[in-house]
Amino acid sequence: MNLGTNEITFCGQACFAIKTQSGKHWIVDPWLEQNPACPTRLKDPAKVDTLLITHAHFDHIGDALRLARKHDATAIGIFETVAWLHKKGVQNIVGFNKGGTIERDGVKVTMTHAVHSCGISDGDEILYGGEACGYVITLENGTRIYHAGDTMVFGDMKLIGELFKPDIALLPIGGFYTMDPVQGAHAIRLLGTKVIVPMHYGTFPVLTGTPEQLRDLTKDISGLQLIDLRPGETLTGELKRLVPA
Repeated sequence: MNLGTNEITFCGQACFAIKTQSGKHWIVDPWLEQNPACPTRLKDPAKVDTLLITHAHFDHIGDALRLARKHDATAIGIFETVAWLHKKGVQNIVGFNKGGTIERDGVKVTMTHAVHSCGISDGDEILYGGEACGYVITLENGTRIYHAGDTMVFGDMKLIGELFKPDIALLPIGGFYTMDPVQGAHAIRLLGTKVIVPMHYGTFPVLTGTPEQLRDLTKDISGLQLIDLRPGETLTGELKRLVPA
């Protein structure tokens, strides 16, 4: 597969910055400033057009208000979460729901299921934030990226694989709050996706799953590319890894 001139940069935890071939800047699960895994140079991006949010926990939405206000960015997510962002001052929102597809700047986004909670921390309250979700992101050149969000493995990942045929899957493997490498290995088999980027591991001590464990559990899968992308590294072209100096 070939990303062409699209770029996918791992910012740590579940946060990814995507630069599209037309020069638009997306951030999935914007948690940068207080993210201990995020390199300093990525914490304050120069340009943000769109924020794509899987759920409202702090390590996925922590910088949504800051970035949306600074860049006049559009926040996309499940209806209840982006309605809360709008109430907090985010002017541009797109709230939709599971199974739905929206298009923005030539990029199509389909919301998928995830098995996780979605409480919004608002002062000393925890508010209802809808449900956690994942996304299939179809870039302008047709490349399909599945960002699973925070989830355990679930049987309908097989349907996601059959319906959308993701070229790349970004899968949580840390355990405790999400699936671990054992469940991740099952998720890979259900999806049938051959390019996997592990995420949501190692940021906190409790997230003990590792890419090495996942690699050992999937070494029997023919043609599998498990790309252990480090925070700050970028994928582009024919899955070329760009390592910052």
